[in-house]
Formats: sequence, structure tokens, C-alpha cells
Amino acid sequence: MAYRKLGRVSKHRKSMLANLTIDLINNEKIETTETRAKEVRKFLDKMVTYGKKGDLVSRRKAIAFLHNDSEVVKKVFDDLAVRYKDRNGGYTRILKMTERKGDDALMVILELVK
Repeated sequence: MAYRKLGRVSKHRKSMLANLTIDLINNEKIETTETRAKEVRKFLDKMVTYGKKGDLVSRRKAIAFLHNDSEVVKKVFDDLAVRYKDRNGGYTRILKMTERKGDDALMVILELVK
């Protein structure tokens, strides 16, 4: 699977994507660049799939990725898995905004679909 390096070493990239995923799960909406949003979308889909499976192995994988944040994992398994039980993917929506002033990066709003 191809992925974007986002100008970071692998440890920093994985940590950043995990933190953005945690923020998206907590707030259900984040504002970030388009490339980051497209990468975070992949990880959120994976977390919701783990939640829909609901077994112990999936819960441990989610806890490992989400920095041992048990509140976020609880929300994934209890709220998001139930919300998206009849949906096969496509749990997020990307809404384009304007370019960022400093570097002209395209800013977007990444939000969970209701």
C-alpha cells in the first residue's frame, strides 16, 4: 500500500497520524491539510473496522495504535461501531477550504459522517 511520507521520519509520522486520529475521534471534526486528511482517513477506517469486529485482538490493536488512550478506544468500540454497523467504509467527509497563508497548503475539514 502506498503512503505519503509527509516530510517526516517514520516515528514522527506514525505519532502525528495517531494523534490526528485521536483528535478526529474525540471532536468528530478537525481542520488540517488535504494530504494529512487523506492519510488520517485510512487509519480512522481501520479503527472503526476494529470496533465493528469487537473482539479482544481488535481492541488490543486499537489500543496499541491510539497510544493506550482507553477513553478513545471505548468511544470507537461503543459509539462509532454502533453508528456505522450498516455502513461498509466511507466514514469520513473531506470539505475543502482555502489555502493556508504561509505555504499555500490546501486546508480541509475532515469530519465523521453522521
